[in-house]
Amino acid sequence: MANEEEGLTVNNLFSEVTSALDKFKLEDDSPTDYYSPYANLEKASVLHEARCFHDPTAVRESPRKCCTVIAQLLHLTNTGQYLNSAEATEVFFGVTKLFMSDDASLRRMVYLFIKEVAETCDPDDVIIVTSSLTKDMTCDVDLYRANALRVLARIIDGAMLGAIERYVKQAVVDSSGQVSSAALVSATHLFERNAESAAIVKRWISEITEATSSPNEMVQFHAMQLLYQIKKHDRLGMQKLVTQFSQRNTLKSPLALVLLVRYTAKLLHDEVAEGRVGSTSFQNGSQFARAGYAFLEASLRHKSEMVVYEAGKAICALPNIEPQELSPAVNVMQLFLSSPKPAVRFAAIKTVSQVAVNHPRIVSKCNEDLEALIADANRSIATLAITTLLKTGSENSVDRLLKQISVFLSEIPDEYKITIVKSLQRLCFTYPSKHRVLVGFLSNFLREEGGFEFKRSIVNSIISLIKAVPETTESSLLHLCEFIEDCEFTMLSTQILHLLGELGPGTPSPARYIRFIYNRVILENSAVRAAAVAALSKFAARCPSLRTSVMTLLKRSLDDEDDETRDRASVAVSVLKGAMEEFPYVPPPQDVEPDAEPVPDEPQPGDPAAFILLQGLPMSFDRLDRSIRAYMRAPAAMESPEQLTLSTLPVVEETEPEHDEKDINEVVGDAALQAAVAGQKEEKKEVVDPAAAVYAIPELASLGRVFRSSPPTELSEEETEYVVRCIKHVMPEHIVLQFLIQNTVEDQRLTNCTVAIEGDSECFEVAGEIAAESIKYGETANAFTVINRNTDAALAPCSFECVLRFGVVQVDPKSGEDESDAYDEEYPLEELELATSDFMAKVSVPDFRKAWEEVGNANEVLEKFALQFKKQEDAVAAVIDFLGMQPCDGTGHIKPGEGGKKPHMLHLSGVFVGGRNVLARAQVAASGDAAGVLLKIAVRSDDSDVSRMVADCIR
Repeated sequence: MANEEEGLTVNNLFSEVTSALDKFKLEDDSPTDYYSPYANLEKASVLHEARCFHDPTAVRESPRKCCTVIAQLLHLTNTGQYLNSAEATEVFFGVTKLFMSDDASLRRMVYLFIKEVAETCDPDDVIIVTSSLTKDMTCDVDLYRANALRVLARIIDGAMLGAIERYVKQAVVDSSGQVSSAALVSATHLFERNAESAAIVKRWISEITEATSSPNEMVQFHAMQLLYQIKKHDRLGMQKLVTQFSQRNTLKSPLALVLLVRYTAKLLHDEVAEGRVGSTSFQNGSQFARAGYAFLEASLRHKSEMVVYEAGKAICALPNIEPQELSPAVNVMQLFLSSPKPAVRFAAIKTVSQVAVNHPRIVSKCNEDLEALIADANRSIATLAITTLLKTGSENSVDRLLKQISVFLSEIPDEYKITIVKSLQRLCFTYPSKHRVLVGFLSNFLREEGGFEFKRSIVNSIISLIKAVPETTESSLLHLCEFIEDCEFTMLSTQILHLLGELGPGTPSPARYIRFIYNRVILENSAVRAAAVAALSKFAARCPSLRTSVMTLLKRSLDDEDDETRDRASVAVSVLKGAMEEFPYVPPPQDVEPDAEPVPDEPQPGDPAAFILLQGLPMSFDRLDRSIRAYMRAPAAMESPEQLTLSTLPVVEETEPEHDEKDINEVVGDAALQAAVAGQKEEKKEVVDPAAAVYAIPELASLGRVFRSSPPTELSEEETEYVVRCIKHVMPEHIVLQFLIQNTVEDQRLTNCTVAIEGDSECFEVAGEIAAESIKYGETANAFTVINRNTDAALAPCSFECVLRFGVVQVDPKSGEDESDAYDEEYPLEELELATSDFMAKVSVPDFRKAWEEVGNANEVLEKFALQFKKQEDAVAAVIDFLGMQPCDGTGHIKPGEGGKKPHMLHLSGVFVGGRNVLARAQVAASGDAAGVLLKIAVRSDDSDVSRMVADCIR
């Protein structure tokens, strides 16, 4: 009954009315005969009908008529025709008269009306019905008591809650499950409403705990939910709660046990994050870690499927769990894979698929069950079964799996195919020797019917394989060439043509691709023709032996009807003509010994065609855009006589990458849901210049352009009276410290706020301060401190002691008026460190290996370090943080499952203050004695002092 009352909504009511009308339809029933009782309602006429609420006779004798009027009022409210203040007051006065009726249906409609309209009406009007609800809350009818509690929770405030607190506490432990459940749910809503109500609800802790022993399963569930809301910020209290209920075994409700399992799992995650779990297993961790894992394992043997699955899912999601601890949960999931219920099979296969990412060997024992699910009628289950098999399958089973998948792929929609394609891509990374089979399999489906997203996923997968497994380059390019012969998607054709222009000239037989590219010039639209001309130009620039034949083809595009194609062809022909005159191609002699080294088909040094057609921009278009915008924001930049070149543009750091489709696919299991998530991409947010606050102050703007700005550093806890953060703005000869000061004291106003810093360093000297004049409650203001940097002294890390100095003015919290004169105060802050990494901007390079060779080893610094990190992943993250540089070539993360197995090579690049480019190569390897991590690092730049300073950042 409690569930029925909770589920009563306006939509359900309309459904009931519609079904009732269906019973009275005429036999000649057609869509035109149906008439909605709520069509063409006018608010004035409904309000006129509502006057029947004031007639005691009509209320007693015609409760159905009153129900109909209330339904009409709800319809008006839900269609946007709200009641004004006078109308709402009149209606609510009438509704109070309806409490005289004993009709259960009318009383339920009254409760529903008050709940639905309470949020849109004046609280002073809603309060009219409070006395009637309070009376119902203390009556003998359980139906009225439960509903009155729910409605009161929507309309009362903290002061009124104190007046009825005694009744609500009694209802929490009431013998009626319906009343007790309603009281607990109402208390949950009250706890979340405001601090005053939450403080009152916290006093009911003993009654709520007693409710967990109720024989009603729903009461136990709601009681556990409310206990968690009260104690969720108290870690020790939560541990005591979980330990108490897991050992007593008093909870009989499966829903309550599911909550207990979730709370236990959350606490175990916290135990791991805080280092209280042993490195080998949970059995070697803290006392709570051992007890928590034991409870989860015991829950795997519960009689309820819901509890068993939740416990298995919780164990599978535990971080750093060992295989022997994971096995019981995987065994349970294996049993669920053969369940007759599709929902249970889907839940189990989704969990198993997630486990297979890090523990494929454990999941491999489920392969027989997974293969049986490939033919499942539910396509989501079948897709997950295939993707899981691709993660757990051995190299010998790849061919057999591909045969099964080929039949399955022809029968499913594109969104499911995309998920399988991504799994095939990961499989090729796992078994590179199978690249020919897998690339051939993917290319076969390029020629089949399919939408743009499906074809694009295959093309992107093949391109990723080319980058990860260079042996696939030649065969993959030929497959892509065959695809563009009959490709209907312009974007994919241009993408493949660009790839051919980049990689084709470097293959052993570049001439074989010319035919495929020139066909696009003849047969395709203008965008594809322009891309094909650009690709042909790159072939001619990279391969002097092909220039004569390519020139003949390019000249045919000089009369193209498209401006872009014609212009590209004109530039290419002009550049290649000059290059051929200056560096004519000399074919190799015919009488060359068979064993002799072949003459490389490469442009000579200084070849203008190679420079113009192959050399890219030194930065991406996104970085160029942000750099120009940063240049324009600097004071007087546009009036400067300085010539604007790429070298004079300000340095901009790399932004954090957004989640890509791969991240979405790993988080979301269902393919249809993946497509929905992928379609809801947020617009790109505009990057805010952190130096804008510095440029806004003339005295600071005169110091020059900001080289880089650091992320905010917390100098105080968030819960303290005064929250202070610091942003370090680095200039060539100065550092401007921007202190963001927030006042969280309601009855104070801060004046003349400064942050005094003191440190012992030959390199840095405090030059001046700019105070924040006034900070009211809840506001944040900026104070600045300027530090001069001695450019002749060696840059070394320095720590500064920080003290917040300010004046305090007591104010009236309500009016905001001052109540006292200002008096001086000081507030100690955390130390602020200026590290060498603060002077390094994170800037990537397009080709790290080429840049590394160009810098040379003249100013190279080599060092070895022993780092005290237990995990290789932590050491890699720490090295990146110490140096403050940008990881390149995807080396910033270790692939899952490879940590500690082999040394990890880290490529880093950056720009040091003063515009000096810095490159670093670091090898991070786990030491044999498991005592830490070994680091070998090489730093290169055009200044040996800078190389030494960067290498010394490791500590």
